[in-house]
Amino acid sequence: MEHITLLIGIVIVTALVFDFTNGFHDTANAMATTISTGALRPKTAVAMSAVLNLVGAFLSVEVAKTISGGIIDEAAGIRPEVIFAGLVGAIVWNLLTWLAGLPSSSSHALFGGLIGATLVSVGTHGVHGDAVVMKVLIPAVAAPVVAGLAAMAATRLTYRLTRNRDEADTAKGYRAGQIASAALVSLAHGTNDAQKTMGVITLALITGGVVAPHADPPLWVIASAGVAIALGTYLGGWRIIRTMGKGITDIQPPQGFAAQTGAAATILASSHLGFALSTTQVCSGSVMGSGLGRKGGVVRWSTAGRMVLAWGLTLPAAGAVAAGAAFLAGQGDWGVAAVAVLGLGICGAIWAASRRKPIDHTNVNEGPAAEPVGVVTAALRTVSPPPAGQQAPAADAPETDAAPADAPEAAGIPAQASGADTSTTPRAKAATVTR
Repeated sequence: MEHITLLIGIVIVTALVFDFTNGFHDTANAMATTISTGALRPKTAVAMSAVLNLVGAFLSVEVAKTISGGIIDEAAGIRPEVIFAGLVGAIVWNLLTWLAGLPSSSSHALFGGLIGATLVSVGTHGVHGDAVVMKVLIPAVAAPVVAGLAAMAATRLTYRLTRNRDEADTAKGYRAGQIASAALVSLAHGTNDAQKTMGVITLALITGGVVAPHADPPLWVIASAGVAIALGTYLGGWRIIRTMGKGITDIQPPQGFAAQTGAAATILASSHLGFALSTTQVCSGSVMGSGLGRKGGVVRWSTAGRMVLAWGLTLPAAGAVAAGAAFLAGQGDWGVAAVAVLGLGICGAIWAASRRKPIDHTNVNEGPAAEPVGVVTAALRTVSPPPAGQQAPAADAPETDAAPADAPEAAGIPAQASGADTSTTPRAKAATVTR
């Protein structure tokens, strides 16, 4: 076996940087609901998620083996610089979508980067097309559906079991349930997403002759990948948490609990089977399923279609960036250096742009509701209509801490009923109540 060379070392560091971005990019999947509803303080939520991501990284290596020996053929002439180019493509796409607050798939960004770089460097024979279809594309389509069906069934069961209970009596229990289910999603996220970086590092070690083909990830690889994703999770992807949180604040606690439980069950089962699915897609599918499971729930399928279109763009976009990086890296040492410099420059520019309007744990739940949001948030925002006799805040209206006591809603009269005037003046309120 050869020693780790400088290039392999660079690939390992780059893979851990991707793992870090994966951590803060996907934290919203587990914690946006608990943060936006106040079930947990922001820093407490991401700290808990970070610890559980680290624990989850040690529970399985099936997904890592899918990455290191399933999708890419390490015997087809894959060199470490190809993996480096693929990682650069994934990192750039992750940071761009983070800047936009768009909850895209870090997993598909990684797959797209590796596939794009491999196609440019060695051709189509370097990619196992059947593995891509069976381990990536089919789970990408099936997992959100399965998670949605599970969440829909869980939501209906939950409402049936508590239909004769007062909402105030069940609020405390559902708060605890939301925290527990969010913790389960974080644990499941660690068992799936952290392993993808383990697989990439193992693939780099195999191509460099450091470990034998088809070997399991060494312990130090598992530990470093788990720590990297945990650190990223702790820092929190506050932009995406704000987007996801604003999109799902109208969801009732029973729905949030059912959605997170269904998502966690789907992710854990897929990790056991070695399916490297997208936690973003699974969690979004679960939320839509919880909307369908609630009586009177509505899902705007046109918005859901735009969400699916955005998901479909991630893999080819990351692949295109990685393909360009692979072409440049293939020119020699100066090409690898140029890719590194360009990658650092792009990442620095994105970070500088994010500082113009910084978002952190102190203001993650603030900001105008009319700000542009990602397509995933637009879909999630529509899944839970208000209960009968109540009116949810308009999507573009500023949110307030409490409604006036003499508002029509407080009297049990829908604000929009019988064409009532929704003006906030006392005269208009009186006219509304007397109509």
